[in-house]
Amino acid sequence: MTVSTRHRARWLRHDEDGRVTAFVIVIVTAVLLFAGLTLDGGLALAAKVRALGEAQEAARAGAQEIDLAAYRANGTLRLAPRQASAAARAYLAAAGHSGTVSIAGNTVNVTVLVSQATQLLRLVGIDSITVTGTGQAQPLRGISGP
Repeated sequence: MTVSTRHRARWLRHDEDGRVTAFVIVIVTAVLLFAGLTLDGGLALAAKVRALGEAQEAARAGAQEIDLAAYRANGTLRLAPRQASAAARAYLAAAGHSGTVSIAGNTVNVTVLVSQATQLLRLVGIDSITVTGTGQAQPLRGISGP
């Protein structure tokens, strides 16, 4: 090998310094982001299921508040709106969640907001994921299904 060939080989070897490091940083970052999306996405999905359950249960709690005077007088099954709203809000407060409650006719509508703290996505600045769940319920007479 001549001196110029050795010099070129040494120069090429030094020219590649740092390329592997940059590649490893990019791959590790991509793997961490993928793991973060997987882990925190699963946690967000579980929070969504919890929010849906809490909203439905709060709506059912509100739908139990019927106007007893009307029911006893002529069998009319209708909500007592203030009591239904208060019962649904009380259920949400007991569950430790915030949300909205509305009464439309004979239907209790509840929307719940649940904030899920992230685990790995916190590394890229996403501290929490907020999900919503909605539920509706109406008062029913007797057993309506199997």
